Amino acid sequence: MKAEAERKIAQYRELRNEIDNLSEKLGKLHEDEMSCKKGCSECCMNFNILPIEYYSMLEELRMENPIQAQEQDDDAEDCAFLKNDLCSIYAARPVICRTHGLPLLFMSESGENWELSCCPLNFTDFDEFHEQNTYPQDLYNSKLFLLNKEFIHHFEEKEFGEFDLLPMSRLVKELQEHSIA
Repeated sequence: MKAEAERKIAQYRELRNEIDNLSEKLGKLHEDEMSCKKGCSECCMNFNILPIEYYSMLEELRMENPIQAQEQDDDAEDCAFLKNDLCSIYAARPVICRTHGLPLLFMSESGENWELSCCPLNFTDFDEFHEQNTYPQDLYNSKLFLLNKEFIHHFEEKEFGEFDLLPMSRLVKELQEHSIA
């Protein structure tokens, strides 16, 4: 991989750490309202992710012990890395998985109103949301999108469009091929 693409992956991991810190802070702030705990896998799906996330995860997972995951179709609904309701790739998981359960604040499609999204199992008796107690989804998605745009510009192994997404399930096949080689 080209050095500049590697630098973008390093910047992605810094962004991921920033997101983790905010997610941890918000998780502690809202711990009484959240039912999300270790073993809850309601939101664990075969998400489509940006190439920068995909190749960062692939790189990290190749350095670990062999991953025990079942190969599945790209259109499968369940996450291939979910084992006994626990994430087997927790440290390398993508951004979307790092913010599950938190109150997410984002701009409506019309661009006129702020909207809030959270797991229907959480915040059943809580309604005082504001900028300081929600995750600013648009801000971090914009940062992620721009990093990905720079990454794919410097990534020579494959060509991607700036809106291309890859299913996480493909990681299983690539990891299996790597372990055989």
